[in-house]
Amino acid sequence: MLRTVLCELLDIEYPILQGGMAWAGTGELAGAVSRAGGLGIIGAANFPASVVAAEIAKVRRVTDRPFGVNVMLMSPYVEEVIDLAIEARVPVVTTGGGNPGKYLARLKEAGIKVIPVVSSVALARRLARSGADAFIAEGLESGGHIGEVATLPLVPQVVDAVEEPVIAAGGFADGRGLVAALALGAVGIQMGTRFVCSTECTAHPRVKERIIQARDRDTVVTGALTGHPVRVLKNKLARQYEQMEKQGASPEELAALGVGRLRAAIVEGDVEYGSVMAGQSSALINDVLPVEEIIRRIMKEAEEILAALHRLISDGQQQG
Repeated sequence: MLRTVLCELLDIEYPILQGGMAWAGTGELAGAVSRAGGLGIIGAANFPASVVAAEIAKVRRVTDRPFGVNVMLMSPYVEEVIDLAIEARVPVVTTGGGNPGKYLARLKEAGIKVIPVVSSVALARRLARSGADAFIAEGLESGGHIGEVATLPLVPQVVDAVEEPVIAAGGFADGRGLVAALALGAVGIQMGTRFVCSTECTAHPRVKERIIQARDRDTVVTGALTGHPVRVLKNKLARQYEQMEKQGASPEELAALGVGRLRAAIVEGDVEYGSVMAGQSSALINDVLPVEEIIRRIMKEAEEILAALHRLISDGQQQG
């Protein structure tokens, strides 16, 4: 069975993390991923601690395996969510949207594994000095808020820059991606969009169907001019956003356009005027499956590919 140091670090069966997605990364999904042997992650987003606590309770009702909470550092509730993670003895905290350095000591003192999401080598190096346990190197192929570097060049650079284990994110949806990540020096992968298209994910069925229908060029990045680029599936909202950017709309006007749009898509199913945050891996996804089946297929495919690669080397040695 394929295991990496990530499995030992987090006490999980498979080197697969579920992205902590706002509105989609609920306790139902996180619990299913953890129960299936990966690491499920609750997306705390901009929710108050009381909402996050309810999602933690959902996870613990379905599994006693490790899980995580993704803390969005730009949230107005970040302090109380950090306090909750400590009080609730959450096994793992991943962070996004900033530098979690000021919280690392408290979290680690509580025995929590801290894994920041990084989109640059510089941030990874800075947080390595602060005591992060591992890193999620996320390329611009991912859905939602993104950085400036693609996964393929980013992951090996972060691997070379830090001693801690690195998890690859951005563009992963199958066993081929897992093998590629391992070849880049990563110890596992994080997937978001693939897990949205699971039966346990509470995202609206229209969102799942739109992801399944997506082709290779059906995502677009909006918000680049405001300094907060976001990858979404193309729809009427994305086109309106792009038009406003070209016409010189202010950051405040653009921000106002986006208020409530993610919830409109994920919860209400508005796939035209809602923000359908999804990665470029959408075009690789063709079905909605139970989480356990998604993970099983990925691991089976990865192991078959690794065995085939090994045969290539063995055959080459025999011929030589």
